[in-house]
Amino acid sequence: MPLPLAPIAGIAIRYGAVAVATYAVTRRVQRGHYDQRAQDAMDDVNEGLSVRREGDQLNSTGRYRRIVRLGTNGPGVEIDVTALGRVRIRKV
Repeated sequence: MPLPLAPIAGIAIRYGAVAVATYAVTRRVQRGHYDQRAQDAMDDVNEGLSVRREGDQLNSTGRYRRIVRLGTNGPGVEIDVTALGRVRIRKV
């Protein structure tokens, strides 16, 4: 029984194109640096959302931290999302 190659070839070309595009993107993206001061600042943020205004700038922080488990005593993962934001508007 002959094997139809046309459907398989289309799928192979599609996955090959995705693989080549992913490889190209990973070669172009620069590796980020690790800043311990920024990590410490994010660890100090309280859970929840806060907004503060001082003079000509608006500061906001937000943190969402949860532990998700599979079952009662099953394996779990900790999800910690922290965001710091600043909007500054000045007359020039």
